[in-house]
Amino acid sequence: MPGPLKLGLTGGIGSGKSTVAGLLAQHGASVIDADAISRATTASQGAAIPLIRAAFGEEFIGPDGALLRERMRQHIFDNPQAKQALEAIIHPLVGQAIAEQQRQLAQAGKKCLVFDIPLLVESGHWRKTLDRVLVVDCSEQTQVQRVCARSALPASEVQKIIAAQVSRLQRLAAADVVLCNDGISLDELAAQVAELSPQFGL
Repeated sequence: MPGPLKLGLTGGIGSGKSTVAGLLAQHGASVIDADAISRATTASQGAAIPLIRAAFGEEFIGPDGALLRERMRQHIFDNPQAKQALEAIIHPLVGQAIAEQQRQLAQAGKKCLVFDIPLLVESGHWRKTLDRVLVVDCSEQTQVQRVCARSALPASEVQKIIAAQVSRLQRLAAADVVLCNDGISLDELAAQVAELSPQFGL
């Protein structure tokens, strides 16, 4: 019996990727959220915390035992090599958790697994393990507007985050399917997802 279809879902910050993941779930997909798994590893009592403490020092851990995200983000902007050190701690833990979720969902007979992975294109490794890749695309201007509206970050900070991610063209080049989420309503986005769903066995 064939296993579930493995669909990679990615998009830049503010593209609406999480919204699309939720819409696919409404059509019966099982979503494996790499970001949520990653955040769990750096939350209080998270698996990455002892390793981060050893590598970076106590000043990056808050009184609640969770990673001080803003301090780490600033440290990484100031010291690019720190990003690799942090990723070397978190990525293997996330990979293990994703593999375990995938195994459980396949055993449960799920038809479509959506791997919601922000760094899908950057990692190189993911593309080979997936059947299809769906990219949620929008303009950089739209990304900045959305992120500023939801997080109260200044536009310059959002542009820095976008610049640190893989380029829009690289992301589109990795896509099997592109969903354009620019200048449309949530209902129109939902209609696009509904139209695409049968391609993914939903």
